[in-house]
Amino acid sequence: MRYNILTYHIGEGIRNLFKNKKSTIASLCIMIATMLMFGIFFMLGQNINHIMEKIEADQGIQVMIISDADEKEVQEVRDMISTIDGVASATIHTKQDALDDMRKRFSEFPEIIETYEGENNIFPDSVIVKLTDLGKSAEIQKQIDEITINGEKYVDTILSSDKTMNALINIANGIRIVTGVLLILLIAISIFIISNTIKLTVHARRKEISIMKYIGATNSFIRWPFIVEGIIIGLLAAGITMLIIYGGYTVVIQEIASAFAKIRMQVSLLSFNEIYKLILIVYMILGIGIGVLGSSISMKKYLEV
Repeated sequence: MRYNILTYHIGEGIRNLFKNKKSTIASLCIMIATMLMFGIFFMLGQNINHIMEKIEADQGIQVMIISDADEKEVQEVRDMISTIDGVASATIHTKQDALDDMRKRFSEFPEIIETYEGENNIFPDSVIVKLTDLGKSAEIQKQIDEITINGEKYVDTILSSDKTMNALINIANGIRIVTGVLLILLIAISIFIISNTIKLTVHARRKEISIMKYIGATNSFIRWPFIVEGIIIGLLAAGITMLIIYGGYTVVIQEIASAFAKIRMQVSLLSFNEIYKLILIVYMILGIGIGVLGSSISMKKYLEV
């Protein structure tokens, strides 16, 4: 008996989808747009958090050495940095080390890294500096920038995690605000569209619903097919959006990986495999939640509790 009731609800929910095709497609499109916009900002926020965690783990300074410096000169720069008060350690990070790091970070796109092998290695030697006190970062950077050997300057640029962290925190906060506002707005639109779609189906079957109530059908028995309809729309939207996100995200991170390699920026992004489970769960919750809420709102007028 339970099996028959379950199949009845599911069957009726599926049939309802095809009774108002235009409205169903409109609901589906709005839901996909909602999830797509949310997904973009959600993944952007996740990647910024990932970068922030990496920078926090590596907190310190990376001193980039000019490209024509030889091994001895790089060593001398490292030794001079080691003598600065507040420096806990100074480690040479060679061109090959930089290339190996990029290879690990962009392991999904080996063809990008292959173009920088051997003589085509564009990455500079650098010195990774760990500090005893991050509060002295600005002062130590100034001293490093003033280092010269026989009157010549060998420090090209200095990359500092503290400035990057502040910038990323500001960006992350902005993304959270934008994501929250967009999500609330788009969810409201989605619920409105879905509730109106289901309302059309309910209105068309109002006589049938009245008869079912007259012969003793409970409100929940009448309500469930429409809830199933809303859930199906939500789950379909989630599935389609996941496919769009997968294709788009894979292409975008490949382009970003290539751009980072060209500007010698050693920053990695989350792969789709690392992020898809979390976003799938969020999409499932969004799809089912919006579907159920939209269905419940549309039924209020026709079901007296």
